[in-house]
Amino acid sequence: QDIRQGQGVCFLDPHGDSIEWLIGRIPADRLQDVVLFDPADIQHPFGLNLLEAKDNQEKDFLVAECIQIFYKLFDPEKTGIIGPQFEHWLRNAALTSMAGPEGGSIIEIPKLFVDKQFEAKKRMHVQDPLVLEFWSKQMAKTSDFHRSEMLNYFMSKFGHFMNNAIMRNIIGQRRSSFRFDEIIAQRKILLVNLSKGKIGDMNAQMLGLILVAKLQAAILKRARQETSERIPFYLYVDEFQNFITDTFASMLSESRKYGLGVHLTNQYFGQMPKKIQDAVLGNTGTMLVFAVSAED
Repeated sequence: QDIRQGQGVCFLDPHGDSIEWLIGRIPADRLQDVVLFDPADIQHPFGLNLLEAKDNQEKDFLVAECIQIFYKLFDPEKTGIIGPQFEHWLRNAALTSMAGPEGGSIIEIPKLFVDKQFEAKKRMHVQDPLVLEFWSKQMAKTSDFHRSEMLNYFMSKFGHFMNNAIMRNIIGQRRSSFRFDEIIAQRKILLVNLSKGKIGDMNAQMLGLILVAKLQAAILKRARQETSERIPFYLYVDEFQNFITDTFASMLSESRKYGLGVHLTNQYFGQMPKKIQDAVLGNTGTMLVFAVSAED
């Protein structure tokens, strides 16, 4: 209905079947508006750069979301697998990677710790004194033993994506193939096929989290627009518990004023962390409930 009415839509499908169903039913006059993101299409890899930002405000938001994504993937219960030291390394490395006119990608972060020439090249563009101190004082004075011990722990979180050709070709590109602010402004139809059977469960989750983070960044920019200029946009997410962080949960209360309609689907409440459960119950305007478990 949203597509037929000319609205802008993003549909995240973790199975792939719904995307196929939708493509066959899109009206002919809207086919030119369709952007199909299929990571399994290795012949034509889309770029999706989490760390691509236009200004410092967007940069800070995306770095914070990058940290949240690693918590979501590797330490959802906050048990200490991802801790303050990992956050500290990741934050400073991400800001360093993003410095300069070329920008950087998440794949380049580990390279900063093992390639001195690359580190020096990126540091030339860093202006934040705290980030510079991280490299010139903290890292320079860390003993080789402690550095290598931390490095193995840090690098292990990136290995899955760096060693996977599909993921490397997508998240390693410095320029994304599409921008959410343009998708929204031009009322495009973004169909995302995150079929776990084709690209793997963790890869699908990582790409979904990046997409939702990029959408949030674009939506939050609308705070600078007049209310009348905020073109409505509609997000559909199946198995949404895999693709949203605590930051997005807090945004549910503000999505209406930013012109974002959110449709979330999942199977039972136990799939969601407590903070997201509270956000869904407190902010959802309409609920469709089918057969439920005893607990629900």
